[in-house]
Amino acid sequence: MNEDFKQRLRDYADGKLTDEEKNEIEREMEKLEEYQAYLNEWMDNEPDNAGSKRPADVQNDFSPKKEKRIVRRAKWKARISNTLTVISAFLVITLLSSIGTALFYGVGDPNRNDKYRDAIASAISITMPNINVSLNSQGKTYFMQEIYGDMEKQVGSERVIIGEYSVNFLFGLPSVDVDWKDRSSGSTQIFYRPDDPSESSSATQDDDPNGQPKEQEKETPPSGDWSRLEKLPEGTVAEAYLSFNRFFTTDELLKQFEKRNMEPVWFAVDTGPDARFGGSDNVNSDPIGFPASPVWHHDDLTVTSYKEEKRGWFGKIVSSGGHYPSLDTYGDGDLRNAYFIKSLRLMQEYKLISERVAPFIDVDASLAYVEENGIHLYGAVITGPVKELLTLREVSWVQDLRVGEVRLWNWNE
Repeated sequence: MNEDFKQRLRDYADGKLTDEEKNEIEREMEKLEEYQAYLNEWMDNEPDNAGSKRPADVQNDFSPKKEKRIVRRAKWKARISNTLTVISAFLVITLLSSIGTALFYGVGDPNRNDKYRDAIASAISITMPNINVSLNSQGKTYFMQEIYGDMEKQVGSERVIIGEYSVNFLFGLPSVDVDWKDRSSGSTQIFYRPDDPSESSSATQDDDPNGQPKEQEKETPPSGDWSRLEKLPEGTVAEAYLSFNRFFTTDELLKQFEKRNMEPVWFAVDTGPDARFGGSDNVNSDPIGFPASPVWHHDDLTVTSYKEEKRGWFGKIVSSGGHYPSLDTYGDGDLRNAYFIKSLRLMQEYKLISERVAPFIDVDASLAYVEENGIHLYGAVITGPVKELLTLREVSWVQDLRVGEVRLWNWNE
């Protein structure tokens, strides 16, 4: 580029040229742009191991086959680039959601995880006779959490696994999944409510001064699975669902089993004549009650030692020691009743969980009834040797018996 052309460019930029001179310099610049584009194309397509080629030679190299190869290579580069972008975005979102999930379920004292676990345990223990689930929790990504455990029944002196129970949460919204090992284990066992709800729960004329029934005065035998129970081998233990012909207080009923070689494991609580009963027989297939051995909540623990160790940004390992309230095996009825009401209130607080775990129970109506009328028991789940359970056929206050799970002898005298 000579000095004359450079000066003309400066004059063009300063607006000192005439219209004709301006058009001439613009035509010159257009030529320069075409030259530069042609040169770039030539250099881009020049082989690394060859010398310079004439432009005509370069033009001849662009066969249809080579053009397709170049286009295909460009498409794959774009696909790989897009894939890497999506993977990177996925990893970032997963990391952020993991942190958010840990904060959502794990922050607070007690945190959401502990509250949800207590609500689930309460709903199971109250609405599923003689079924206990030792719950564990597992955090996931995308604000999901799983609370799960094995479903166990006490049959004789042992606990037997009858299925798996899990509740999956998404932003605190629960969905329940129950997997029975044996469908018969999940079959509904019915209770019968006494015909006359006004009957006193105190000792009647059928009882001796010590509160024990005068079994020899029984006039009509109770109904139920007595013939089935008779046919079971002597060396077996069984689970039985008892219905009474009158109401008991918790302490009264516990005393009835104090000198019997069997164990009460769950008590059916009266929640009123209109609470899930149907027909003339006052049949209840969706009972409400509480276990003889309470499923304690996190705030029932008296902590005697505590240690916390940080792990990572949000993780920590907590080790603690303590003890739960002690109960008299055949007493402490007031404490058991208070715990039952506390569990109902927890179900009422976490209504969405209660509706998923126990969809056939009206928690509000049941709680209002027991708070107004007190806690009276009309049935129980018991377990023990078959020959011992057969002795209940002569007990005056037993109205009905249904046999549940049966196992070979495992009883501790």
